[in-house]
Amino acid sequence: MAKLGSPWLLHPLLLPVILWGVASTLAMPPPPPVQCNSTGCTLHNSYGAWGDRKDCLVPSITYPSNQQELLQAVANATRSNLKVKVVSKFSHTIPKLACPQTPSRNAILLSTEKYNASIDVDTAGRTVTADAGVGLRDLIDRVEKEGLSLVSAPYWEGVSVAGVISTGAHGSSWWGKGGAVHDHVVGLTLVVPGKESEGYAKVVRLGAKDPLFNAARVSLGMLGVISKVTFSLEQRFKRSITYNFTDDDGIEDAFMDHAKKHEFADITWYPSRHTAVYRYDDRVPLSTSGDGVYDFLGFQTNLIAVSKTVRATEKALERARNVNGKCGVAATTMAYKKLIANGLRNNLIFTGYPVVGYQGKIQTSGSCLYSPPSSTGSSCAWDPRIQGLFFYETTAIFAATKFGDFLRDVRKLRDMKPENFCGVDIYNGLLIRFIKASEAYLGQSEDSVVLDFNYYRADDPTTPRLNQDVWEEVEQMAFFKYGAKPHWAKNRNLAFLDVQKKYPKLNKFLAAKKQLDPNDFFSSEWSDEILFGRAGSRGDGCALEGQCICSEDRHCSPAKGYLCQPGVVYKEARVCRYSAASVS
Repeated sequence: MAKLGSPWLLHPLLLPVILWGVASTLAMPPPPPVQCNSTGCTLHNSYGAWGDRKDCLVPSITYPSNQQELLQAVANATRSNLKVKVVSKFSHTIPKLACPQTPSRNAILLSTEKYNASIDVDTAGRTVTADAGVGLRDLIDRVEKEGLSLVSAPYWEGVSVAGVISTGAHGSSWWGKGGAVHDHVVGLTLVVPGKESEGYAKVVRLGAKDPLFNAARVSLGMLGVISKVTFSLEQRFKRSITYNFTDDDGIEDAFMDHAKKHEFADITWYPSRHTAVYRYDDRVPLSTSGDGVYDFLGFQTNLIAVSKTVRATEKALERARNVNGKCGVAATTMAYKKLIANGLRNNLIFTGYPVVGYQGKIQTSGSCLYSPPSSTGSSCAWDPRIQGLFFYETTAIFAATKFGDFLRDVRKLRDMKPENFCGVDIYNGLLIRFIKASEAYLGQSEDSVVLDFNYYRADDPTTPRLNQDVWEEVEQMAFFKYGAKPHWAKNRNLAFLDVQKKYPKLNKFLAAKKQLDPNDFFSSEWSDEILFGRAGSRGDGCALEGQCICSEDRHCSPAKGYLCQPGVVYKEARVCRYSAASVS
């Protein structure tokens, strides 16, 4: 399973070589998520570690290349009473959704990597139907050649068409059908377990009027295997983008008007820099001059040596508790982003606003995916093989009516000590996007605002982070004080606590699951943990990576000076805060 995956990152040590890296031929794409040997197969996500830091082991994996082979694979698993999980060419989920039950000897992985041959465009009906494993970039390029555009897509294109809808991936828009990709799906084909009389597996085709359709559009891979997806399209169009770097005063009141005024609006807030970046992004006539490209900096190829140096520098700042050093990095990062428009190019380079380009070139990016595999000179900066960047991502989805008050609370926390927010501004600050209310059972029940932020993750899970307490308070404030919903493919485990109470149509989803997969072949302890918001173990250090909310000092790291303390603005929060006096 793939997610919209967004390593929103860029460090200034990468800046001198970033353009060189994009053009370099001495690069490698990310590794495949599954590695097999004589004893079995290991599944990783693209960042090289799951939330619990445990490997996902299975005896075998199969690679169907068409629907008949997929049908046979599901039939064989059903007949043998095996748990089944699906993975695609790239696996970006932070939760362990694609891992089968433990012990995994009675399980199998199905990969859609080779099930990617068919992209069928209906120009008259303005739809496209694609095999589950088709890459998002291949889909976009094909429909653009036919004079059509896919309106919504995530900013990261390293996903398959089945993966992109499975976990609610999205772009940003309150206009039309909205920014969530699954709301542009008009048909789905699933392969699900069957009775012996049905050959142990069957094909289920769902259209918009089918009662199972809204369960299948965001399914977390728990209903069966998505075989084909049909998206609605529009006539090919262009967009015009301008980034406005400005003071962050009034952001808590301005966000809603900004989303209503611009079709593809977003906002990036750099709290430590007191800066908000408003994205003015709208359609323009096809006759408008411009062939711009969006090649987001965090998704470009970088020299391996530089990525490793950046990581080493960040680790050194963490060990030294050097907040000022992080603030210097944050200032340089934002200044460079402003200089080169965060990866927008008018043609070969950025020459000024607005940047006008076709939808297919300006919505989504991921150039580090397409590097030749023959060398190891450069790669995606987070490639786990190179010991480069390593981070966590929190994504909270708010009811629009509550988001302004959340921003006011974050501002209060920021104003107490702005330098505590420099660590997140090294990555991409707080990214604010917009998605509409959806009929999908595991989609959003009301117009919503999505907040993403990335932050440093230690190599050792027992190592606390600098300003650990600040980001734990922001996280708990989002999910518990303001009732935000977690993005299904991101977040630390604590974000999913009591998540079932936040989805009024969860029972309808479970009823559909019972109908399509009555024996729970496609469930596991890991996916159930997320869907039902089950608490994990509460051992020593469990709060450091969000496996629990601390209630005792031992849940933090008392030996390293981190004790369980109440929040500063959100008093009900319980966070791991550093105290020099507690270090023996």
